[in-house]
Amino acid sequence: MAKVTFITQEGLDKLKKELNHLMNVERPAISKQIGEAIEKGDISENAEYDAAKDAQGMLEAKIAQLRGKIATARIIDESKIDTSCVQILNKVTIKNKKNNATMKYTIVSEHEADLKLGKISIETPIAKGLIGKKVGDVVEIQVPSGIIPFEIIDISL
Repeated sequence: MAKVTFITQEGLDKLKKELNHLMNVERPAISKQIGEAIEKGDISENAEYDAAKDAQGMLEAKIAQLRGKIATARIIDESKIDTSCVQILNKVTIKNKKNNATMKYTIVSEHEADLKLGKISIETPIAKGLIGKKVGDVVEIQVPSGIIPFEIIDISL
């Protein structure tokens, strides 16, 4: 059975938009390239045809992958999210106890993660270490550079 992925409505809409673009823009463009390559004659030694068929295969794989993500997606009801302890969709402010740096992250599904926007995947070591903890808790999290103690400063939506 496929793994259920929890996602926001915004994240699901983004996946659907990408799938729609691939199916209605990219797929016809590749079909056109294949048709043009076939018109040029012998396809057994036609590099354009081979390249277009490879691109088509990769596109179809990406479409299948997106369809799978959408099929297993479950929308999270943001109104039912609690801020008494860290969970998915919480904005968590943490303080690195080694260097006193303060960071703010929103914990999201792996499909919505974007570090530039401060969104980290629930699958990351930091998110896994924070889940279930409360404000004031100090957690030691194993990261590639070693174990770092983080204090939870705030949990919000």
